[in-house]
Amino acid sequence: MRGPDLPREPDADRQALDDLFSETYEELRRLAARVRSGDPNATITPTALVNEAWIKLADSPQVARTSPLHFKRIAARAMRQVLIEAARRRQAEKRGGGTAMVTFDEALDHATTTADDVLALDAALEGLALLSPRQALMVEARFFGGYDMKETAAMLDVSEATLQRDWRAARAWLATELRRAG
Repeated sequence: MRGPDLPREPDADRQALDDLFSETYEELRRLAARVRSGDPNATITPTALVNEAWIKLADSPQVARTSPLHFKRIAARAMRQVLIEAARRRQAEKRGGGTAMVTFDEALDHATTTADDVLALDAALEGLALLSPRQALMVEARFFGGYDMKETAAMLDVSEATLQRDWRAARAWLATELRRAG
């Protein structure tokens, strides 16, 4: 029997991570479908996006020690990484360029993106994270994780009014950065 101060066994962490992933799978898949619908050129299905994110998370069983809400935030980051990798592959295949067309409408359900757009947004988000980590997490959760305002506010533990203000500020800052990069 393990005492309260002893670390968890790796097998226990892995089983806890498997259980947490199973509990959140359908919601993650639904969110991935929302994100995927914004990219008509995407070659990755929502199921594949979630599964690829799972592969990234499976190497870190300690993630299971987080709350389900924090786990979803980590999963959104993993989905962002998968989408960035897919966009880089598509861009390398095309060797073409385009201007940044990332949109930040309130619904995000109809945002159209290209590989170049996703990569430009990723670079801009890195800059935003230096200025305002919470705003960068919010954009990541909304754009790459497919969360709505209410879900994002709960995830970040802020009011929806605060999140609305952050959303307006982040959109303006990102739009300026994307124009500058394009």
